[in-house]
Amino acid sequence: MQQNYDRVRALLTACCRRSGRDPASVSLLAVSKTHPADAVLGLAALGQRMFGENYLQEALDKMRACEAERPELSLEWHFIGPVQSNKTRPIAEHFAWVHSVDREKIAHRLSEQRPAGRPPLNVCLQVNVSGEGSKSGCAPGEVPALARKLAALPGLTLRGLMAIPEPTDDMALQRARFAELRRLLEQLRSDGLEVDTLSMGMSADLEAAIAEGATIVRVGTALFGPRDYGPRTDGRRS
Repeated sequence: MQQNYDRVRALLTACCRRSGRDPASVSLLAVSKTHPADAVLGLAALGQRMFGENYLQEALDKMRACEAERPELSLEWHFIGPVQSNKTRPIAEHFAWVHSVDREKIAHRLSEQRPAGRPPLNVCLQVNVSGEGSKSGCAPGEVPALARKLAALPGLTLRGLMAIPEPTDDMALQRARFAELRRLLEQLRSDGLEVDTLSMGMSADLEAAIAEGATIVRVGTALFGPRDYGPRTDGRRS
């Protein structure tokens, strides 16, 4: 795991330098879905603190295990999968960030269900920049109005935008899609919203995402190794 972590950190640094960016301006979100709490704690021992999860029950079990084993670590948990209406309460109660808000209804539920004693829940508006019918995310044209509504909700802090573009090996196309997300964020800023986050880029398109301004990149397999896509305890498959 040490080699994987060092390799990913070195890649991020190299991509930032090629783009003329400070490596400190890009945060690494370790996507730990399907990997056990021991793997999370192993990476945390190397200094990683931000972890992303896609599936609620798996995440809650992992959080409890990590807290029981190493309560002093203060890990920061990010929910990055599709948010189902019937699961907003535990998401609002247990996570620090939600990257995948794409509907006003979901945002309202998260706002109402965020515990009063906790800091506001950091949220990103997910945008479907590829136009895929099967992909979560709002349409780019919906971003300005929806972002204003999210920014006004109590218990939430709108941090920025997230995207998971359709996979492609075409670097120019990768950059074009990420550039669209960056332009949308710039539009929100020009409209007076205080947003600072572009959650975009995974192992296969890190360089394009960083070149276009990513502030959080989501990396899983390159850190933890291959995933086990076996049967899930919540009845879903990864």
